Amino acid sequence: MKLNTIGKTLTIAAMLAAAGAASAQEVVRLGNLKFAHYGAVSYIKEIAPKCGIKVEERVFAKGLDVMQGIIAGELDVGTTASEAAISGRASGAPIFVVAGFAKGGARLVGRADLKMKSVKDLKGKKVGVTRGGIQEVLLLAELQQAGLSASDQPGKDVQLIYLAYADLNQALLGKNIDAMMNSEPQSSQSINKGYGNEIIKPYDTPIGEPVRTMVMTEKFYKEKRPLAEKFMRCFVEATKTFIDQPAVAEKYVRETVFKGQISKEDFNDAIGNSPYSYDITPEHIQVTTDVMFKTGVGRMSKPPAAKEWVKTDLLDAAKKSLGVK
Repeated sequence: MKLNTIGKTLTIAAMLAAAGAASAQEVVRLGNLKFAHYGAVSYIKEIAPKCGIKVEERVFAKGLDVMQGIIAGELDVGTTASEAAISGRASGAPIFVVAGFAKGGARLVGRADLKMKSVKDLKGKKVGVTRGGIQEVLLLAELQQAGLSASDQPGKDVQLIYLAYADLNQALLGKNIDAMMNSEPQSSQSINKGYGNEIIKPYDTPIGEPVRTMVMTEKFYKEKRPLAEKFMRCFVEATKTFIDQPAVAEKYVRETVFKGQISKEDFNDAIGNSPYSYDITPEHIQVTTDVMFKTGVGRMSKPPAAKEWVKTDLLDAAKKSLGVK
């Protein structure tokens, strides 16, 4: 009788251990950034239980940090602008681009008192930008189109001042720089607070509107396929919610992501310049790769071919299952 009880106890313990292991396998480790247009991705963790998964989100300062987390084996999925994904893949990061969660999200802003109206007005000026970001790619592409040279050292038409995203607005406000290429909602905030004016939205280069990329590790994509499918359906559902219900998106981003630090006007202007989306194409990633190589951003010796690592089959299946076009 005693042996039978022990046997039952061991069986129950084994079942509980197995259940715990199964539960642990349902966790998705997500790397994300703190921008208005990354909000739908953050929202995935809120609805994850109804998707049958758990999402553990880690917020990083910039896309290249997300890539480092992936290379270190700390993340399954990451979100970033396309240039960090491309640089990561070129450096050997084992990733696939699986979706595009927002587009646009950049703005060239000048000091309001200088009243600059075109890229050519940047000649002789100091322009702030974050090194390695899609904003740097767009800035250099715009300067090339305008026939202006640029360097972080004096002597060129434009002097580049490399700063973190969070420091660019303060530098513009303090007149330490004359203009900046920044993300959202920071660029909208500078305009709404009166110390910045929009010069252009930089979407007239071959890149067009840059698409923000969601990447998965090759291991997660290949070896945890059922979980990857659940996650992608959850992403599509979160994004559809934000697109269909703007009030839900605004409340979540302003109150949960930014803790009340951005106004209603900031949010609306930011999302007006960086709408939520789902899609990405190999062609877009290839054009972005080509512009990066031409401008020297990322310093890639062998640029990756987009057709080899842009995989949208999970996205297509998720959209179809949820009736999203």
